[in-house]
Amino acid sequence: MKGEKVAQLELLLHSHPEGMRKAEIARRIGVHRSTVSRYVEELKKYTELTEENNLIRLKDIDDEPLNLSIYECLAFNLGAKMLAENSEMQNPHLVTGLRKIAMNMNSYAPSVSEDIRKLAEDIDRKIVRQDGNIKYNSIMETLIDGWVSGKIVKVKYRHADDIEEAEFAPYFIGFIEGDDGRNPISVTGRLRHTTDIITLEISLITEAEILNETYTIPDNLKAFKRKTEAQDVFSPDMVPLELRLSEKSALNSFSTLCHTKPELRENPDGTYTCTMNVENSIELFLRIIQCGTAAKIIRPDSYRRRFLERLSKIAALYSENT
Repeated sequence: MKGEKVAQLELLLHSHPEGMRKAEIARRIGVHRSTVSRYVEELKKYTELTEENNLIRLKDIDDEPLNLSIYECLAFNLGAKMLAENSEMQNPHLVTGLRKIAMNMNSYAPSVSEDIRKLAEDIDRKIVRQDGNIKYNSIMETLIDGWVSGKIVKVKYRHADDIEEAEFAPYFIGFIEGDDGRNPISVTGRLRHTTDIITLEISLITEAEILNETYTIPDNLKAFKRKTEAQDVFSPDMVPLELRLSEKSALNSFSTLCHTKPELRENPDGTYTCTMNVENSIELFLRIIQCGTAAKIIRPDSYRRRFLERLSKIAALYSENT
C-alpha cells in the first residue's frame, strides 16, 4: 500500500508531465531533498518513472501532441478558469491537461501558452495549500469510474451531524446551484433498492467504493433535477412486470434490483401471479434467466418481446458453426 508521501509524489508527477526536480518535489511535499529519493524508489514499485536531465517524470504519460486549434485551446482555458473559481477543491487532472495544452502551443502561440501555464501554476498552488485535496480527488475519481463503468458506488457522506452510508448509482457529475449561491461539484443518482434520486456534494462524501453491481441511466432523466421532478421522469425506467411463478422462492432472484413491493396472487393450478415495477436494466434480464422455468413473463408485451429477441440472438450465437 502506498504511503501518504508516495501518493503525494505520484499526484505531483501527474500534475507535471514535463517532470520535476527533486528540490521542487521536496518543497511541495514538505520533506528534505535527501528523502525524496526514497519516495521515488518506493513509487517505482507501483509505476514506471524516468529520470533525465535531473527531471523525474512518469513514463506512461502520453507524449503525443494535442491537435487543438488556438480557438479550442482558449475555450478550454476559459472553461478551466470558471472551474477553478467555482470549485472548493482544485483538480490535479485539470492542471495536467492545461500543462499539456500549454506545451503543445508553445511553438506557435507562446503568449497564449504562457497564460495557460500561469493558470495551471495558480491552480497547482491552491492544491498544495488545500488540506484533504488528495482524498477529495480520490473520491471524485471513484465516482467518475463508477459513472463511466455503470457500477454502483457505496458512499459514506456527512449529513447534519452524522455520517450516513448508502449504495448509490451515479447518474451525473457536475455543478449544482445551491441555495446560498454556491456552485459545488455534485453527483446526482439513485439510491439503490429505491426510486429516490438524490444529489450529494462531493466535498461531503468521506468514502467511496465501487461495487460489482451494474445499473443503467434512464434515457429521459435530466441532470440535477429537483427530487420531485426527478421522480416524475424516473418511472419510464421501471418495467410494470407481471410474472407467473411456479415457485415463490424465485422472487429471491430479484432481491438485488430496485423494485416496488411484489403483489402475489395464488392461482387455482398452484402457481402464483406476481406484479411489481422493476428497474429496466440488463440485471433484470439476467435475473429472469436465473429463475429458469420457475418464472415466465406475462406482461408487458413490449418487454416480453424484447426478452425473446435477446434470447434468440444468444441462441443464434451458439448455433453458428464457427
